[in-house]
Amino acid sequence: MNAPHKSHPSETVTLPIEGMNCASCVGRVEKALNGVPGVAGASVNFATNTAEVALAEPVERADLARAVENAGYGVREATTELAIEGMSCASCVGRVEKALRAVPGVREANVNFASERATVTGTADVDALTEAVASAGYEARAANAPSSAGHDHDHGGGDEAARLKRDTILAAVLTAPVFALEMGSHLVPGVHDLIMTTIGMQASWLIQFVLTTIVLAVPGRRFYVHGFPALLRGAPEMNALVAVGTSAAFAYSVVATFLPQVLPEGTVNVYYEAAAVIVTLILFGRYLEAKARGRTSEAIKRLVGLQAKTARVRRDGGTEDVAIGDVVPGDVIEVRPGERVPVDGTVTEGESYVDESMITGEPVPVAKSDGAELVGGTVNQTGALAFRATAVGADTVLSQIIRMVEQAQGSKLPVQALVDKVTMWFVPAVMVVAALTFLVWLVFGPEPALTFGLVNAVAVLIIACPCAMGLATPTSIMVGTGRGAEMGVLFRKGDALQSLKEARVVALDKTGTLTEGRPALTDLETAEGFERAGVLAAIAAVEAKSEHPIARAIVEAAEAEKIDVPQATGFDSVTGSGVFAEVEGKTVQIGADRYMAELGLDAAAFSQTAHRLAGEGKTPLYAAIGGKIAAIVTVADPIKETTPEAIAALHNLGLKVAMITGDNKRTAEAIAGQLGIDEVIAEVRPDGKVDAVKRLKSEHGMLAFVGDGINDAPALAEADIGIAIGTGTDIAIEAADVVLMSGSLKGVPNAIALSRATLANIRQNLFWAFAYNTALIPVAAGVLYPAFGVLLSPIFAAGAMAFSSIFVLGNALRLRRFTAPMM
Repeated sequence: MNAPHKSHPSETVTLPIEGMNCASCVGRVEKALNGVPGVAGASVNFATNTAEVALAEPVERADLARAVENAGYGVREATTELAIEGMSCASCVGRVEKALRAVPGVREANVNFASERATVTGTADVDALTEAVASAGYEARAANAPSSAGHDHDHGGGDEAARLKRDTILAAVLTAPVFALEMGSHLVPGVHDLIMTTIGMQASWLIQFVLTTIVLAVPGRRFYVHGFPALLRGAPEMNALVAVGTSAAFAYSVVATFLPQVLPEGTVNVYYEAAAVIVTLILFGRYLEAKARGRTSEAIKRLVGLQAKTARVRRDGGTEDVAIGDVVPGDVIEVRPGERVPVDGTVTEGESYVDESMITGEPVPVAKSDGAELVGGTVNQTGALAFRATAVGADTVLSQIIRMVEQAQGSKLPVQALVDKVTMWFVPAVMVVAALTFLVWLVFGPEPALTFGLVNAVAVLIIACPCAMGLATPTSIMVGTGRGAEMGVLFRKGDALQSLKEARVVALDKTGTLTEGRPALTDLETAEGFERAGVLAAIAAVEAKSEHPIARAIVEAAEAEKIDVPQATGFDSVTGSGVFAEVEGKTVQIGADRYMAELGLDAAAFSQTAHRLAGEGKTPLYAAIGGKIAAIVTVADPIKETTPEAIAALHNLGLKVAMITGDNKRTAEAIAGQLGIDEVIAEVRPDGKVDAVKRLKSEHGMLAFVGDGINDAPALAEADIGIAIGTGTDIAIEAADVVLMSGSLKGVPNAIALSRATLANIRQNLFWAFAYNTALIPVAAGVLYPAFGVLLSPIFAAGAMAFSSIFVLGNALRLRRFTAPMM
């Protein structure tokens, strides 16, 4: 392995420093860095928490980090995304990971074969990481940097698919005559006589030699330039299997063509068509695989495609179209009907409906007016809007979603660790099996034993591709998490997919999760002789003078119903009882039942209604107008419209549902009764929620907790799977494993159902991949020949190998059609 990367002379290295809490820390960190041999000078900025280190000679970044740590501080770890080129099969994953983890400063490294990406956590810099990957025989670059060939494989490998398509066509054109010349005589008896009477067998072999040489040297070159070096490093992979197998067939054929006298009698034959067809079939399989891989990341490409390229910005008294990268927070941007909102912001002018389905999965457009929040990438429907930009670039919601999906797609499930260990040793084991196959046939096989040994050994090498094993898990994760993003379900961590499937109980916060999270007028029933609009107008007129949240909810209800609210005069309150004022010449009094009793007013007419409302956990208020009781009113936190259906869907999935809330027990139990929730834990503080989560886990098993507020963050972190309502606070989202962008609870059963479907898909893929190799390697070795006279041609082996990977990819792509239980 190459030496660890060192910074070059006169280079300046920037280190993000952690742990500095006052200006005196600056001197200590600078002293520690200046004490490292090779450091010319260090300057630490307390405001930015960074250190600029000038170097007089090469210094390992890890040594700088170690000096800072020895001084009692830390160098903040970063997550680096690398695009890896040259991986041909799953066994490559383990080798690249091993090389990356050996770099000083690397804490964790995960490589995804399907997306051809490596995610590295630690303090090592990109140069050291790319050098380590190169020493293992592969190529690496920062994921956002152009590749050496000028291609970007980050999302779909379209360029690689184009190259494979070109090479496959060339190989097929050259292979067709080789196949016709050699196999034609086996398939059609007259072809052999035709060849013998025209060009002759030797000329036929010479033509096959020339065409096959071109196939192997031009479109098939990739197998040899990667395969043989890997073999020499003692780290063989799929390219090595193909290289050894086809080279053996080709070399034997060359000897038979030009030096037949050195071969035993009866063994002179050529296998040019096997070498050429194997290369062609494997190239074709890789082409189909590259196309399918591109489809696995289509969700990311669609999300990226939602980003606007320009924005119409008001500047210098006019408007101008500017590149999206030039928009800054505070800019006022105009959006016409039918246009995409370019960045996140707040509406300052106009009214419209905006399609937010790309963010939330909800198909119904959302009304927007002054003060409403806009999300970049959503589509303005009917009216013109102007808004002030609040987040641009990487800070927008859409950019954060893309980042979350990429991180989830690049992560590994626990089951993948076992697969990686198996595949790393799989290729060397196959080469041993191929060698044993050759020896067994050579010693014990019938004549021509040499030919039988060669053909069967090549068949073993070709059929035993571990690609299907390596693709089984990551492709399902990529497609599953992408489908989730389309439904408004974001898996922040890939392993949440596996954990969520095992959930046995779902615990829910109440406020903002089951309910809307804000007070609203839920009931208004008028007495005989009063009409709703007039009563609501009078009540709203009085409550408009109050700052109480209940008062605000009543005023908002009147505004929503477009009721003209008159002016109230003489507003006053009766401590602990209610409020009153004069509205259009009449006294309006609002308060609890005891206030009505103090006024000498009988509320008996509403006794049944009051009893019903109490059973629902609501506390009623009464309104009197002109000395008569006019209405009973309740303001409560209403249950979200989709909540009852979501709870029913969770029960249909066989899950127990619990509610954990800080609200009073009576209200909590009333809501639980309405929704059919199985268990209620009420009147708990945030630390009490954590204790409740622990108890439910111990009683029922794997637990998913759903919440939206700051006070839910500890419980989200404590749960086996934390699910945050995306309309909630940033801190809740950061503590969660899964984020529901719509704010609707129906995302919870959708996420669980998707988790189960994805894990089932992975199991199917792994079964196929392992069963395929377990069954066909012995067949390729010839175990069926003694009993049934059956041998597996290397050509059919190549076809079966390609089919195995394509089958796994095709099965994973079925997840794109996953239908959620609640849409």
